[in-house]
Parts: sequence; structure tokens; C-alpha cells
Amino acid sequence: MGAREWSLLVLLSVLWGVSFYFFKVLIAELPTLTIVLGRVGLAALLLNLLILLKGDSMPASPRLWGAFFVMGLLNNVVPFILIVWSEIRISSGLASILNATTPIFAVLAAHFATVNEKLNWAKGVGVLFGFLGVVVLMGPSMLVNVSRDQVPADLVCLLAAFILALAGIYGRRFKGMPSLTVATGQVTASTLVLLPITLVVDQPWKLPSPSMHGWEALTGIAALSTALAYVIYFRVLATAGATNTMLVTFLVPISAILLGVVFLKEAFTAQTLEGMLLIGVGLTAIDGRLPAVLRDRYLRQ
Repeated sequence: MGAREWSLLVLLSVLWGVSFYFFKVLIAELPTLTIVLGRVGLAALLLNLLILLKGDSMPASPRLWGAFFVMGLLNNVVPFILIVWSEIRISSGLASILNATTPIFAVLAAHFATVNEKLNWAKGVGVLFGFLGVVVLMGPSMLVNVSRDQVPADLVCLLAAFILALAGIYGRRFKGMPSLTVATGQVTASTLVLLPITLVVDQPWKLPSPSMHGWEALTGIAALSTALAYVIYFRVLATAGATNTMLVTFLVPISAILLGVVFLKEAFTAQTLEGMLLIGVGLTAIDGRLPAVLRDRYLRQ
């Protein structure tokens, strides 16, 4: 990945990092399916409006829309429902730790499902260091002090991470298409899947209206963490591949902590620095360029 891809990945980590907070706010006011429908539905509205304003149109190919529906199920509908369900039972911080297993699943899945993203020592070591960094950042006690009632939520969150990794592999097929088109198709398909289910199960018209804070969270998670985030996601996925794109989940806890330091005046501790350094080592190993330079220099000597 070049500087542009790394910059987009960092921005994506901020947009997705704040989504765990938005989910936590919305859980207190709305049922699961309504939250997920609100997220993808508002995002679909914004992105389709942007398509119209640009004078473009969505493709009409039934085969392509079938791929959009599969991508929507893997990347939105199923994992979002699982994450919201788990966040009712566990903290958003722990959910972000478990979500950071996505690159591990992505590396393994890409090894078997692709021809150009095979597992190697650099990727294996990088993923290990990255995950250890996330654990240090959030505090190992969060993983050790697990109650029996919490285990199902942990497993559900891990399942969501696995499905997101599969989505990254599947999304490679959209390479060459405009990222705005792919993002719009995905969230539109997700909305069409969720709408009838949510109307039957949650009956949203009978629910009390969310508070102003709830509307702000819903708007933020739809416009920033979904609409804008997926345009960036598919752009990086097309150029950098599934494994590299999934590295964003290692950066999400860093973004969340730094946002807390800057805007909430939270403390920046030695533990935070240690976790960031471990993640930095992991990302450097997976990127491969610095290790290659050092190896070449060592061999010349």
C-alpha cells in the first residue's frame, strides 16, 4: 500500500471506530433491526442522492445486483445485527477487541480463496503483533474476566468478524468499478433485505421517537460510518486487497483512544503507547517494505 492507501485506512479507522459508540447510544433507544435498517437505509438514501446529483445512474445488470445483495448480507446485514446484539451484552470496547480478529480471519481466508494474497511469515507475524497490540490497548483484563453469560456475546462478535473477513474476500470481484457505485449498490441491497423483516418484527411505527442524541447518533453512523466509510473501503479494497484492507480493525481501537484523548481529555498512558507500538510493528511487518529494506541491507553486509 502507498501513502494514499494508508491515509485512507487511517481515516476509515476513525469512521468505524466511532460507530461502536454510536451503536451503544442507539441500543438504549431502539431495537436491533431498526438500528441496522436506520444505518444502511439512511446511508443508501444519501449515496443514491449523490449518484443522482452527479448525473450518474446505477447499473441495471441482474447479475451485478445479485453480487450487491451477497455483499450486503456479508458486509452489512448479518455482521451489523450480530454486533448490535452482542453490544447489548458486552462493552463497546470489548466488541472492538473481538472485531480486531477480522484480519486474522482475512489472512487465513485469503490464503485459501485467492491466488495473490497467500499467507507468509511477514503477514503471520504482523497479524500476531497487531492483535497483541489491540489487547494491550484495551487491557487484557477485559478478556480474562469473562462471565459465563458473556461468552455467547463474545462468540457472536467473533462470528461477525469472520463474516466481515469473508466480505473482504468477496468484495474483490468489484475491482475496476467506481467505489461510489459499489458502496451504493451494497447499502441499497442491504436496505431492501432489511426493510420487510424490520417492518414485521420491530414494527418501527409503534416505537417512540428517538431523542435528539439518538437522532444524532443515527445520522452519524449512517452518513459517516457507513456512506462515507464504504466509499473509502471499496476504494482501498480495489487497490490494496482484502488482507490489507482488514488491517483497519487494528487501527480502530487506536482511533477510539486518540479521539478520547483529544475530545474527552482522557489520559494517554504507557499502556496506550505500548499497544500502539505493537500494532505499529504488526502493520510494518504486513506492509513488508521496511523489513525488505533491512533484509537487503543486512545481506549486502
